Amino acid sequence: MSVRIRFLPDDVTIDAEVGEALLAVADRAGVSIPTGCLMGSCHACEVELDDGETVRSCIASVPPGRETVTINLFYDPTW
Repeated sequence: MSVRIRFLPDDVTIDAEVGEALLAVADRAGVSIPTGCLMGSCHACEVELDDGETVRSCIASVPPGRETVTINLFYDPTW
């Protein structure tokens, strides 16, 4: 099942499959999400979903049951 993913603040949209890793989707879309440990411990890759949930994109995937998901990127100058 395909889900339309929209990355803010740059307003980049791409289709992704349920279960696909968020970092892989961002990479395919040309969107850079900072990473650190790639295990979810450092929180460098934290993003906010449109429902207000904050997830670590290195360990999160495209959620099921949604037609669209908006991802708000945080920019931390320390990464």
